[in-house]
Amino acid sequence: MQTCSRCNASSPDTAQACVNCQADLAEFSVNNVALKNFRDNPRVNLVRINVSGDACPLCYESRGSFPKDAVPVLPHEGCSHANGCRCTYEPILNDIYP
Repeated sequence: MQTCSRCNASSPDTAQACVNCQADLAEFSVNNVALKNFRDNPRVNLVRINVSGDACPLCYESRGSFPKDAVPVLPHEGCSHANGCRCTYEPILNDIYP
């Protein structure tokens, strides 16, 4: 499932627009907004993909840390979990304190 950052509605992984407010999920899904912020932040060195404990094999294989310009797009195309892709991005910082 994709979550819209504008209205917090859930949409299927295959949706291109939010089912509630019609926002473009390629730009306004929670995961895509987070990834854009991480890429724009100079303190972020790498981006980690976190997976749930009951992730599908495809999502489980994609877990790990990636350079900011090589992070796979979420949701994973082909995720076979009944509730859809539940992977998330997490920043790995260069510096913790300013």
